Amino acid sequence: MLMRTDPFRDVDRLAQQVLGTMARPAVMPLDAWREDDRFIAEFDLPGVEVDSIELDVERNVLTVRAERPEVDRDQEFVSTERPRGVFTRRLFLGDTLDTDRIEAHYRNGVLRVTIPVAEKARPRKITVIDAERNGQAAIAS
Repeated sequence: MLMRTDPFRDVDRLAQQVLGTMARPAVMPLDAWREDDRFIAEFDLPGVEVDSIELDVERNVLTVRAERPEVDRDQEFVSTERPRGVFTRRLFLGDTLDTDRIEAHYRNGVLRVTIPVAEKARPRKITVIDAERNGQAAIAS
């Protein structure tokens, strides 16, 4: 008997579990963008109690951890498609962000994390001094 195998089947299955699919998205979907002088990330966490959400920052890595409680085993479920248990997501932050001033707010199942751009990374004007007019020595070549 011949068996047909697909060497990429396990890779596809792993990618679906980690990244999700159109029918079943990833466990903690994320939108992130820069708005003026801050970086904003929003995580979808429906059904998660605010007390179960933990944020930790170590060096330039922000870790978001949340837990959605298990289903009541006394109930007879017809379908249980929503993932349960502990979820973790890590964001690797650039050196231009001020991790000492991170703020997080949870509303309507969405966790919004706001990280200000560090003062040293913000654009600023530099004044050019006219060396001839101010009597300063010319630049040596």
